[in-house]
Amino acid sequence: MKVLGVVGLPGSGKGELSKVAEQMHIPVVVMGDVIREEVRKAGLPPTGESMGIISRALRERDGMAAIAIACIPVVERLESELVLIDGLRGDAEVRVLQKHFSDFVLIAVTAPDETRFLRLSSRKRSDDISSLAELQKRDTREMSFGLLNALEMADIRIDNATDIETFQRDVISVLNTLRDGHIKQIDCTDGDVP
Repeated sequence: MKVLGVVGLPGSGKGELSKVAEQMHIPVVVMGDVIREEVRKAGLPPTGESMGIISRALRERDGMAAIAIACIPVVERLESELVLIDGLRGDAEVRVLQKHFSDFVLIAVTAPDETRFLRLSSRKRSDDISSLAELQKRDTREMSFGLLNALEMADIRIDNATDIETFQRDVISVLNTLRDGHIKQIDCTDGDVP
């Protein structure tokens, strides 16, 4: 089983990458859904603040890789040759997944802050943000989990600073390359698409 992990700051395009993967019939496990389910179980409102409280609590209780560990059985139950895990937040999660899945590839998605803010403020989700200050606060929370370290560990980088069509083309190309098994390292931040 080849497992692809996706890492990126909020609003970078991880969800769009996952949509493309699903359209290509690649099963997707969303780490944020694990947290949303825990928020629901705790009886909290489905807000960004609640997500932050629960994600911190899980990590304090079970370690920095808690959410990745919770995703492993979900991935294994899929019994697919290729699975994508959306939303890694830190290097501890990456290391756990690398150790557990011998064929693990990490994809980083990047985008400028202004672009991410516009995306996040228009998604119509309960945990959306309404100001750049809120985005910076959320970025700081995410970085406290080791997100920058995880971004640096990426095998593949895809820049999502242009239009959606270009990003989708880049994603399709990368996923097809991974599906075919021809991967060492790819950097799509400067137009270098396989």
